[in-house]
Amino acid sequence: MPLVRIDLIRGRSPENIRAIADAVQQSLIDVLKIPERDRFQIVTQHDPDEIIALDAGLGFQRTPGTVIIHIFTQRGRATEEKQHLYRTLAGRLGEADVDGKDLFISYFENGPDDWSFADGRAQYVEGDLPVPGR
Repeated sequence: MPLVRIDLIRGRSPENIRAIADAVQQSLIDVLKIPERDRFQIVTQHDPDEIIALDAGLGFQRTPGTVIIHIFTQRGRATEEKQHLYRTLAGRLGEADVDGKDLFISYFENGPDDWSFADGRAQYVEGDLPVPGR
């Protein structure tokens, strides 16, 4: 059950924003094998001065097309699987007019006790949902 935050600079069309969100979801389905309806995304648009994303010394320039993706998900996936996800995201988002240099991905892992889907209950812990990967 990934929770995904997508932060981008204001000015994209609603169709392009949806294409970005759909590309992220399809990448998660294809690489992490999540169910199609396991979709939890928050898309936030920012004014240009509200996202500062330099190159970390890698020698490239980002544009106003910068997209930052935060993925919160259960721990346990291999480094290779995460790298495959990053490459898949870059490819699919390229099809949605996001240049690879403008893509920043942050991947956070946690455990089954860190999620509540409703009613203030920990559904993974209480057995209402199967813990992914178990």
